Amino acid sequence: MRILSLLLASAALPGLAGVAAAAGPSVLLTAPAEPSAITVKGVGDGQADDSAAIQAAIDAAAASKIGEGIVFLPSGRYRISRTLAMWPGVRLFGVGKTRPVIVLGANTPGFGEGLGTMVIFSGFNPSRPTPNGQPFKVPVPPLGSVPFNDKIADANSGTFYSAMSNVDFEIGDGNAGAVGIRFHTAQHAYLSHMDFRIGSGLAGIYQVGNVGEDLHFYGGRYGILAEKTSPAWQYTLIDSTFDGQRDAAIREHEAGLTLVNTTIRNTPVGIDIDEGYGDWFWGKNVRFENVSKAGIIISNENNVYTQIGFDNAVARNTPVFARFRDSGKTVAGSGSVYQLSRFTYGLVVPGLGQTGHYETSMDMKPLRALPKPAKRAVRLLPPVASWFSVRAGGAKGDNITDDTRAIQRAIDTHDVVYFPAGFYVVTDTLKLRPNSVLIGLHPDLTQIVLPDRTPAYAGVGSAKALIESAKGGAAIVSGLGLATGGINPRATALLWKAGVDSLVQDVKAQGGHGTGLADGTRFDPYNANHSSDADPQKRWEAQYPSFWVTDGGGGTFSGLWSPNTYAQSGFKVSDTSTPGYVYELSNEHHVRSEIVLDNVRNWEFLAPQTEEEVGESQDTIALDIRNSRDILFANFHGYRVTRSIKPAVAAIRLINSADIRLRNVHVNAESGYSFCDDGGCGTYLRVSKFPYENSVRDATRKLDVREREFAVLDLPGAPPPAAVAGPAVEKLEDGFYSIAGAAVDANGKLYFIDRRFQTIYGWEQGQGLSIVRDQTLDPVNLTVDRSGNLMVLSSDGPKATVYSFDPKAPGDDITLIAPTPVKQRRDARVAVPANFWNNGEFRDQLDVRTYRFTTLGEIFARDAGQAKANEYVSPDGSVVLPAFRVYQQGPANFLGWRFSDTLDTYGFVTAKPGERVFVSNATEGKTYSGVVSADGALSDLRPFTNRGGESVASGPDGRVYVANGQIFIYDANGQEVGKIDVPERPLQLLFGGKDKRTLFILTHHTLYSVRI
Repeated sequence: MRILSLLLASAALPGLAGVAAAAGPSVLLTAPAEPSAITVKGVGDGQADDSAAIQAAIDAAAASKIGEGIVFLPSGRYRISRTLAMWPGVRLFGVGKTRPVIVLGANTPGFGEGLGTMVIFSGFNPSRPTPNGQPFKVPVPPLGSVPFNDKIADANSGTFYSAMSNVDFEIGDGNAGAVGIRFHTAQHAYLSHMDFRIGSGLAGIYQVGNVGEDLHFYGGRYGILAEKTSPAWQYTLIDSTFDGQRDAAIREHEAGLTLVNTTIRNTPVGIDIDEGYGDWFWGKNVRFENVSKAGIIISNENNVYTQIGFDNAVARNTPVFARFRDSGKTVAGSGSVYQLSRFTYGLVVPGLGQTGHYETSMDMKPLRALPKPAKRAVRLLPPVASWFSVRAGGAKGDNITDDTRAIQRAIDTHDVVYFPAGFYVVTDTLKLRPNSVLIGLHPDLTQIVLPDRTPAYAGVGSAKALIESAKGGAAIVSGLGLATGGINPRATALLWKAGVDSLVQDVKAQGGHGTGLADGTRFDPYNANHSSDADPQKRWEAQYPSFWVTDGGGGTFSGLWSPNTYAQSGFKVSDTSTPGYVYELSNEHHVRSEIVLDNVRNWEFLAPQTEEEVGESQDTIALDIRNSRDILFANFHGYRVTRSIKPAVAAIRLINSADIRLRNVHVNAESGYSFCDDGGCGTYLRVSKFPYENSVRDATRKLDVREREFAVLDLPGAPPPAAVAGPAVEKLEDGFYSIAGAAVDANGKLYFIDRRFQTIYGWEQGQGLSIVRDQTLDPVNLTVDRSGNLMVLSSDGPKATVYSFDPKAPGDDITLIAPTPVKQRRDARVAVPANFWNNGEFRDQLDVRTYRFTTLGEIFARDAGQAKANEYVSPDGSVVLPAFRVYQQGPANFLGWRFSDTLDTYGFVTAKPGERVFVSNATEGKTYSGVVSADGALSDLRPFTNRGGESVASGPDGRVYVANGQIFIYDANGQEVGKIDVPERPLQLLFGGKDKRTLFILTHHTLYSVRI
């Protein structure tokens, strides 16, 4: 009835026929007591153009010392005629008895076709100074600004704290290209309590990031249209609905889409995953009503990046629950009303020590009627009328005054305590009552700060909290930053013992990346070489966990960010069986472990993300699970940055634990960066050689899981089957730090590099191991020319360096090789990377004429097929290394962080122009064959097998060997015919020995071989 009444009401509004027009209920009936807020001074009658007024308020909020701020938009209807830019760290809240509505009138110029965006969340404010004082050139201006503005940078992996809440969007007729919001943001960014009445438009949201809550989409071609998020991790949508979309409620790929309590109705397709792509999709309590074609369309079948799961989905009048795009297979519903308590599709790993297989699994049953919707996953905050400001209670928030007593007095005497923007110094634990509520609107601008060397937190002792909840109860902490300093060894930011109905939301453990300081600067957690803090008295890993749930604690935890390197872990749960629900936890940059569970039951983590930095996190475990049972992790992303330089064993460690359910696991090490150099500005995605070697290590059972991408694993799972007889693996040498970059000469002798120690080794049968060179010349990859000279690609220099030497000659003589224009060389062999990473999502892949996305295969063919203008030629002219573009992160001399396809690969394959080689495209998890050109381009790319990893080698037996956790053997037609089990994860494969029938296998620490 509500939808029908909205539709009838809309019919009387010119230009808005068929669009639900009534505003959603306001959750901020009055403006909070926020002295720093900028209030929009618009007309708000739906007729006047309020574009300039809203933008002026956003600009004014961003003019603060740190460039962040809070904007209030009063009730009203605000017509805009051009794109509004939301600068980084600005939050806009609607206030008033009715939700304000931002309106795009009928036939607004610039929005009628292609892509026109009402609001773009930006990653850089052009009015702010740049670090080097030079004018900032936007690397890739995003699509859709009206009129087009190349000064608006897309939000990115460093866009924190941006948000909009309690504001509706409305698109009038004649705006077929219109989108409400572009939201390509990172941590602590969210959209909440919003209705999108899309009408004739393209979508409510194009591009997504972090969290959406209580969002409702009416009409439009799509509710959400999205590619991969800018930081390449998950997007979580909670307590939301879609109704009446013309093509699909959600169309996306690689968004890490996590739906919680979401209803989709009156549309042909619920979730449409784009052709040629997969996604890490997880849905909990999802409802489908009157979905005519398919609840979900699954693309990219039998691929590791396609991971689909539902935990309790119900449907009515949805005859096909799942449709597989490539094969045409369908999963039909069970009657007109049915329930799937469980549905999974993707790579299933049977247990520890095993590789996976593809499988669809479900529990479906018919129902007489749909059950009642589940209660809200995330509680609403109390009404503003009940908020007591700590400023009214005497707190100053000036980063000087000790506000401990004033804040504690407010907590003791008021149920709901509001913190206006400010830095509130405290020197003792703030203790909550069972039903206490603490609220801020911006966790970077509103921080509770513990000064360094606070006496109560000094020395050896048990954990002492900055904030401690009462045991049990339904307390709430929302929108605050908690800063425990760098020299307070007993500190924990939040000690949580509250009950199942409690809530911690939008709270940041300050002290690491993204920390704003009271003087308007941004905290830098590093010294010059990223090996420690700049202040030697601030010791990494010197405090208790930042967020610690214990002693029977539980509840809901949504949109948290915990990157404080001074803490021993970011989020710890211990000694509790009270249910806990964690949504979109970003937990990063710790020394020992990110998320720790110890003696825990009945918890689920949906879309947890961990990130390990090159300095502090070289040995970090992402998930450390001890003595625990009945735990679900779904849509877990365990990420190590591209800059990583040290191998790490496993993302997840289990000790004495069972009934651990892993769903949709993504263990990766790729990252995107913006750059500007003499070749222009752009964005790129690079991949590290140092992701976690294994996804799981069970320390109790002494077994690993090598698959790093999978949909289902129940631990411990089925025991490994008996070993199958296969080629015997021989250990040749061990004790290395991390070896790769190998090549063999004409006589089959092996050469390889231990990059950490800048050492080039040789190995041959009968002679064993030798050190060829160990000069500090940053060698990365090798190839050998016909004369037996080694040709070395070095990471030294802003564009990298290539040199050559005779490995038989003594001394340190080398020949530098300068790049020269490419020439046709009939007899020369061309060296190309054996493995690639080409995703391209940092430039929109949407064709705004057809609304089709370029597929990953097309991106790979486009990038791998690019001719190189220059080349490096060996001294005898027999080997050519095309000059792939090298990207530089940071200043020219900064830590040697250089990236290119040739630097990133584990090694080269060589062939004469016109010959076909095998290469892995790790972005797709596929192996291809392609024809090598003299200029390094690969043409006529043909998919060979749907498994691709670290490297691939063609054998003398006509078979193809692919390293991806183990070594998989394929016949000439791409059919798997065998497997070689290696004691460690194989990284580079190549054939050598005098008869070229020895398969050399390089792992990080050991050199193995197999006779073929």
